[in-house]
Amino acid sequence: MIRRKAVSLDDTLILVGLGANFEAKQSVSPLATCQAALVRLIEYGVSSRRRSSWYVSAPIPDSDQDWYINGVVVVDTCLSPSLLLERLLSVERSFGRARSDRGAARTLDLDLLAYGRIVCDGGSRQGLILPHPRILQRAFVLQPMVEVVPSWSHPVNGRLVGKLAALLGKEQCLLALSSPLLEIKDKICDNT
Repeated sequence: MIRRKAVSLDDTLILVGLGANFEAKQSVSPLATCQAALVRLIEYGVSSRRRSSWYVSAPIPDSDQDWYINGVVVVDTCLSPSLLLERLLSVERSFGRARSDRGAARTLDLDLLAYGRIVCDGGSRQGLILPHPRILQRAFVLQPMVEVVPSWSHPVNGRLVGKLAALLGKEQCLLALSSPLLEIKDKICDNT
């Protein structure tokens, strides 16, 4: 059994969100794609320090797409925020991601959620926005963050991640998968 210990918060904490709902050609499932992306990131100078459980979530906005596999990983890298974002986009492309509509199905989605306490509004650093602009609206980001960095606070509004997740309530359906067997271990939504 793997023991999960929360990562301590510091000014260098780097968080990356992973997601997929469309099978990549070289993969057997969206989950396998996300797992393979973590391995590929090592080749790009990005190592995983801690990963959340995997979650299954409905697409946002609501659509007839397949549900997503999502997770959050704390990473270590000596890359700058803008170079890290470039590497994340390169890994996405290597798994067949073609950027089109914001709500389109994805073979892989890698989001730079936070890079320490850096705040960028997109006006500099090659359009980089930190923390991720939709982090406050996504249960599939906040709930995994609660698991791996429960003491993280938003660098702009100062709220703890647990309080941010609670503000969303159960309006977004999210299923947590248990690690060893990938079975549903918890259901976080009002739907039955």
